[in-house]
Amino acid sequence: MKVLIVNQSEVAQLLPMRECIEAMAEALGATARGEVVLPLRQVTILPDNLGALASMPAFAQGLGGIGVKVITVFPGNHGSAFDSHQGAVLFFDAEHGCLRAIVDASEVTAIRTAAVSAVATRLLAREDAGDLAILGSGVQARTHLEAMLLVRTIRRVRVWSPTAEHRDAFARRESRRLGVEVEPVASAQSTVAGADLICTVTGARQPVLWGKWLAAGAHVNAVGSSLRTSRELDTDAVVRARLYVDRRESALHEAGDFLIPKAEGAVGDDHILGELGDVLLGTRRGRESPEEITLFKSLGLAVEDLAAVRLIYEAARARELGTWVELGGGRHEAD
Repeated sequence: MKVLIVNQSEVAQLLPMRECIEAMAEALGATARGEVVLPLRQVTILPDNLGALASMPAFAQGLGGIGVKVITVFPGNHGSAFDSHQGAVLFFDAEHGCLRAIVDASEVTAIRTAAVSAVATRLLAREDAGDLAILGSGVQARTHLEAMLLVRTIRRVRVWSPTAEHRDAFARRESRRLGVEVEPVASAQSTVAGADLICTVTGARQPVLWGKWLAAGAHVNAVGSSLRTSRELDTDAVVRARLYVDRRESALHEAGDFLIPKAEGAVGDDHILGELGDVLLGTRRGRESPEEITLFKSLGLAVEDLAAVRLIYEAARARELGTWVELGGGRHEAD
């Protein structure tokens, strides 16, 4: 049986951000309707917090598929030649359980994570939001800038990274690539001053964004932290905001940005107002006034990877990209 192998550069060709945004909205809606089997991810933490190995399975009948993403997460790779998230997504058909594709997970994660933040921004940010602040200058900063440009009219872009060389290089590169002026800024506080759209995409374990810095009416996409023991936002930022998540169960188990303020007694479980899918379906309200602060805490869901890889698989077949290999799975009859 032939299996499709799709490498990192091919993923970038086969998964346009605009199409991915719509696919993520559909996947989140299906999750909210109870049409997806989505166990919590299993995470193995390596000694000395060097990194982690994560396994993320999902089944979605509407996508005709079963998927699992297996990745390593090494925050220390930020600023190096290696992505912080590396691995593969395996796509199986739901009819016979046959393996159909093995797809590079780094680029899938980069694109689909930003696409989900775009869905959140479309649902929760003010319509006139256009002053964008990005905390972080790695892969997710790149894809988030691209995604934000697709869902809001961006009039200003500022970026901060603790390493001046990294933020300056990001600003030069992305200004050329996307045709927008990106301003490198020396401090996180100055980067977010007056911003009405903020994306935190760092590898930080301690807060880089403080509630007292947030302007009225701001929307925050908090993306970088996916462990219960680390966070990018301080407690005040979470308390001040109307909080939405990709999945409540995941947030209650994994989101340090929420769990640390909860452990401090600053918020309870009811501070999570809903999932993005709930807002999409109209069963939960999103932003209710121009002045309030909204916060989307992103953890990443396996159904997002499954939806993205289904798009990639169909596009690869249509465009004859990728590599087909023999990889078993057939029944061997006795002679």
